[in-house]
Amino acid sequence: MTTLAAPVKYRVTSIDLLRGIVMVIMALDHVRDFFHVSASVSDPTNMETTTPTLFFTRWITHFCAPTFVFLAGTSAYLSGTKKTTTELGSFLRKRGLWLILIEIALMSLIFTFNPLYNVIILQVIWSIGVSMILLSFLIRLPISVILVTGLLIISLHNLLDYPEAARNGDVGFVWSLFHRQGFFPYTSDHFLFIFYPFMPWFGIMCCGYCFGSLYKKDFPAEKRKKILLQLGLGIILLFVVVRFINIYGDRAPWGHQRNIVYTFLSFLNTTKYPPSFLYTCMTLGPGILFLAFIEQAQNKIAQFFIVFGRVPFFYYVLHFFVVHLLTVIVFFATGYTMKDLIPKNTPFLFRPDNFGFSLWVVYLIWASIIIGLYPLCKWYNKYKSTHQQWWLSYV
Repeated sequence: MTTLAAPVKYRVTSIDLLRGIVMVIMALDHVRDFFHVSASVSDPTNMETTTPTLFFTRWITHFCAPTFVFLAGTSAYLSGTKKTTTELGSFLRKRGLWLILIEIALMSLIFTFNPLYNVIILQVIWSIGVSMILLSFLIRLPISVILVTGLLIISLHNLLDYPEAARNGDVGFVWSLFHRQGFFPYTSDHFLFIFYPFMPWFGIMCCGYCFGSLYKKDFPAEKRKKILLQLGLGIILLFVVVRFINIYGDRAPWGHQRNIVYTFLSFLNTTKYPPSFLYTCMTLGPGILFLAFIEQAQNKIAQFFIVFGRVPFFYYVLHFFVVHLLTVIVFFATGYTMKDLIPKNTPFLFRPDNFGFSLWVVYLIWASIIIGLYPLCKWYNKYKSTHQQWWLSYV
């Protein structure tokens, strides 16, 4: 039976481009997690042990999750221009539930390669899912109310750091779901790791949803560019000023280090889990500013990244599977055996704590994976743009 081609969809090229860039950069961090020799035993943002190159390898990937969540909100708004409020709310709830299911059933398996699910990890996909469900109820409110809600969450949630510190982080399961990482047993040998507490990410999605109003078809391009420039520069300036004051906005204050380079790294070393007010400003400000300059990007390099930006979910699942599968191959190729299967410091099977390579090898593996995945993502993008099965909205 012939499948009818889907109608041409309204897409914002600059949003696809930015999303594609951060998706490609995101893979660098995941390749580093699996293939860098010190990834399991040291923190790349630890001022005592890191190097500038290692720090920036990690730091550049900080832009990925907040940009991705922010643009997910933007995409929800643009999707709503073609749906009624009821239809959009229903879609967001169903997609949110689907993402939570995928996180638990599929992504935890891909992260760990443990078919017994001894560790279930709630990462960014689960957080996006919960945020979409919450947003589905908020969209009936005026957009100004949604924007204020998002801004208040982003700017004030760090007040919760103080009661958390008073209890040494022992805040319980429900609180951890909202605001603090936690590791919880639910049987004697099965654990739930809350890696992405959802509340701050929900604030970011709310703001991204309101941001989508700048990309309505009838919104003047020159006016949008002016707003993006002012907004991006303003958020960056806000980050610099508040971070310099060093009183509020991040649970990890910066401090003077062994030299000016490491002091600068300390200044940039904001908290991702959960995303602090300053972390959010540091990452979204440049992202919004970047959008002001790529509105008309049409060259081959842009087209390369746009492919990834148009199939983010497909790429996300696929790249994690490929990274871990390649880890298994290298695991056996470098002489490890099944006795080395279970590491001490991570839940990732086939990734021993002393496994890995230098940073330049990590970059080489990352580039090879991106180049290898490009044809598959390009094929799926073409398939998705020329077909209209209902399930394509979920993959």
